[in-house]
Order: sequence, then structure tokens, then C-alpha cells
Amino acid sequence: ISFLSKAQDDEKIIYKFNIKQEINESMRRQTQKAFNEAKEMKADLIIIHMNTYGGRVDAADSIRNTILNCPIPVYVFVDKNATSAGALIAISCDSIYISKGGTIGAATVVDQSGAPVPDKYQSFMRKKMKATAESHGKDTIIQDGDTIIKWKRDPLLAMAMVDKDIIVPELSDSGKVLSLSTEEALMYGYAEGRAQSIEEVIRKAGIENYKLVEYKVSAVDHMIGFLTNPMFQGLLIMIIMAGIYFELQTPGVGFPLIAALIAGILYFAPLYIEGLAANWEILIFFVGVVLIA
Repeated sequence: ISFLSKAQDDEKIIYKFNIKQEINESMRRQTQKAFNEAKEMKADLIIIHMNTYGGRVDAADSIRNTILNCPIPVYVFVDKNATSAGALIAISCDSIYISKGGTIGAATVVDQSGAPVPDKYQSFMRKKMKATAESHGKDTIIQDGDTIIKWKRDPLLAMAMVDKDIIVPELSDSGKVLSLSTEEALMYGYAEGRAQSIEEVIRKAGIENYKLVEYKVSAVDHMIGFLTNPMFQGLLIMIIMAGIYFELQTPGVGFPLIAALIAGILYFAPLYIEGLAANWEILIFFVGVVLIA
């Protein structure tokens, strides 16, 4: 049942936002900006167009919190993939619509090589998935004198997407992490409907008269996304260390030190803008450089 199922007298504002890349700090920043814009224009509905294989858990958790705390209803259109960290984001939305051949799940936390990390981290993700599923509520049904709890999204399935040891009858055996196909997501309450486009999602939400506004990725968003890429940041750290080392070995040349300073600025600037590096942390770094000199 749509929250907008009554007669459409006024034009509804629908805000569309894409998550079609790796979940990282840049994606977290774009999500925060998009949701703030949607609130400022008093949007009636936010639709996330998703097709992602996942990414960083901390960034996904931040996006999850933004969605859960949003006063505007949030729908997600899973256009094929909502796996790993993307699954956490998808199940935090109020309604899920999924395309033919889509997949939700496989949220085991892995390292950069793809190997599962220790259970300390799996436990965190497992409980995050469980709490997110539970946040959508449950119904208490009395049947033949028995009390039956029916969750809108079963927390057991959410945990099975992380933990291969959780058995879900007819869905997942022990030793296999759970992923839901389109039909399984519909059958087990992890999707409200099937759709092939954003327009179809809007129709199924019961909206006829609407204005669609889409978040535009700015040049600054692209630049910050590039500068905060882990591989590029690793390269910048190497340049910083090499520049300082060669300047100490051949004092007076100047070029290695200039390269180190430029790399330092490129490394810290996006982190400062993102709020990930405080003034005192940056100051300590440059004080350390001076002390080495």
C-alpha cells in the first residue's frame, strides 16, 4: 500500500539520487548533500537508483543512518545489484523495488584481497543488518491461541547475508552466505515490488502528478572522489615520505621538499573538507616535518 495512494491534487516533488559506484567517503558526502537538498526543497519522496557491488562498511553505515533519520520517505530501486555494503543501504530504505534479474545480499565483510575478515568485524556487520531490518517494525498476530511475530523484513535473513553459519530453511544452507534473487526478495518481504525503471517505481508508489529532481554530481564531488581514492592516497603518502627522505639526503635541492608539500596538501585537503582530519591533526603532521628537518 503506497503512502501516497490517495488522490493526487498537488504536484509531488520526487528527488532522485544515484548510488551506482563503490560505496566510499565520496559517496557518503554526496548522499549527505543530496538528502539536505531534498529537505530544503521539501521533497515528498526520495528515490535512490542503486546498482553497486558494495564498498566500505563505515561509509555504508553513515549512509544507512542518514536514510533511517530522514523525515522524508525513501525508496530504493535496485537496478540489478545491491550487494555487500549496498545491501545494508538498500534494506534501510522504507520500500525496495527490484528489477528483473536483481540481487540483494552477500554482505560478508572482506579485506582488500576479498578474504573474510575476523569475526569481530563480521559481528558488527551482522548486528547492523539485523538492527536495520528490525527498524521497519513487526506485527504481532494471535492465531489459534499462539502469538506469532511477523517482521516486515525478517532479521534472520539480514544476518544470514553476513554470516555463512546461519541457516535459513529453503534459502541458505550452512556454509553459504545468503543472497536473494528478485523473486526471493519479493517472496520473503525484502522487496515491495518489481520494476524496470524509475518511472515504474513512481507509478507503483501511486504518484501521477510529479516533478522529478535529480542530484547533479559537481566537479568538486568528482575531485574529492579522486583524491580520497585509497590507491591515490597511498601514492601521495609515498611521495610525502620519499620527498622528505631525499631532501634530507641532498639538502638544498628543494624539488623533493616541494613535491612532498604538494602531496601533503593534496592528501589533507579533501580529508579536511570531509571532516575526517581536524586542524590539530594537520598541524601535528607539519610540526613533525619541521622537527625532522
